[in-house]
Parts: sequence; structure tokens; C-alpha cells
Amino acid sequence: MEKLIRVENLKKEYTNDDVITPVLHDMSFSIAEGEFVAIMGPSGSGKSTLMHILSFLDRPTYGLYEFEGRDTKKFDDNYLATLRNERVGFVFQSFNLLARTTVLDNVKLPLIYSKKGDHDELAKKALESVGLSHRLNYYTNQISGGEKQRVAIARALVCDPAVIFADEPTGNLDSKSGNAVMHILQKLNSDGHTIILVTHETDTANHAKRIIRIRDGEIISDEKVQNRTIADGERDLVK
Repeated sequence: MEKLIRVENLKKEYTNDDVITPVLHDMSFSIAEGEFVAIMGPSGSGKSTLMHILSFLDRPTYGLYEFEGRDTKKFDDNYLATLRNERVGFVFQSFNLLARTTVLDNVKLPLIYSKKGDHDELAKKALESVGLSHRLNYYTNQISGGEKQRVAIARALVCDPAVIFADEPTGNLDSKSGNAVMHILQKLNSDGHTIILVTHETDTANHAKRIIRIRDGEIISDEKVQNRTIADGERDLVK
């Protein structure tokens, strides 16, 4: 598999009134195309800061970050915005859907700045992939929390990104809805999508194929998840 992301000696510091606060320390790892990686750590560990850097919402202070074989230091702000729209999909804990707007129109939003044609068809295909074809014309206040997160996943998929970032995607869901969302992410990964999950929950992280654990801004382990499979009944959740 080709390397999608390569990080070497990455550091992040914040400066406020000449006070320097280090957040990430000498991180080095790679993520290949088609992987499902969980970045796991407690609150304050630096996992969200790392996700923001990897998803082009922030820049590292020091170190190398290569995306699709290119050094991101050379990317200007306009190009980073293009990457966020075309090469990266986001799924957030709070869904971030537009209220009083249909499911279909929410999924079409990223296509506003895209050169892709037939936005309706692309959005319908994305919704079909998460099992929500029957909710196209529902408003977001008419569907459950689990369905809202599935709409958010469809929205993340609609531009066919290189990687999907899921930031605590089950944080606002009950356990049944949370498991359904994670099984959808597993299925998307089995279909070839690269997924990077950020979580503090072991049960959620164990749905990934690999877990990078961080604490106090440092990687403390990087291991494959053992015996990860999707049961037939779980596949049926998104059919």
C-alpha cells in the first residue's frame, strides 16, 4: 500500500505572551492508503491537536508532514482549503448539520466548492452507502442522533476524499447507535476508504485495525488491533 501520510519528528508549540507551551513532541509515524487507524488518548493528550494538523486545520511548529508524498510546508493557505474540501472528509461528535435543511441538501454542501457534476446523484450515492436512501427528504430535526451521524458520514464521503477524519464520532450517541456508526466506518474501510479516528474510548478504538496511543503529546504505543472482523449481522446494518 502507498503511504498517504508520513510524519517525522513532528512538534507543535503554542506561544502566548512569550510563554511557549509544547503540545506535541517528536512524533513519527506513517499511515498507508486504506488503513483504519485510531488515535487514542485521554483529554489533554494532544490527540485533537494532532488531528487538526493531519487534516490541515493547523500547521506543525517543527518536523515533517508529507501528504500523498508531498511536503505540506509548501502548501499555501488557499491550497490547504482546497485539500480540506476535496481530499479530506470530516465527521464530528456534534454532527455539524444545518438545521431546517433536508438530509440530501446537507450532504450536498461540500460539493458547492467542487468541480464535480450532478450533485444530487453524488449525494444520493453517499447516502445509500450509509443506509439512508429512505431519508433523503427528511429534515435533520426529524431523524435520530444515530441517523444524523450517518448523514455526517455521507457528507464526508460525497467528494470522494483520500481520508476521512472522525473526531469522537460516537460521543453524543447511545451504545447501540454508536456501534452502528462504527460498523459503517468499518464497512467503508473494507471498501477501501482510509479512516483516521480520534477517541478516548477503548471500545470505539477497537473497531479500527491499528491504534496509536498518545499521552502528554507523545506516542506511547502503535499496535495493530487483534482479531478485528465484521460479523454478517453487522454488515446488514448498512444494507
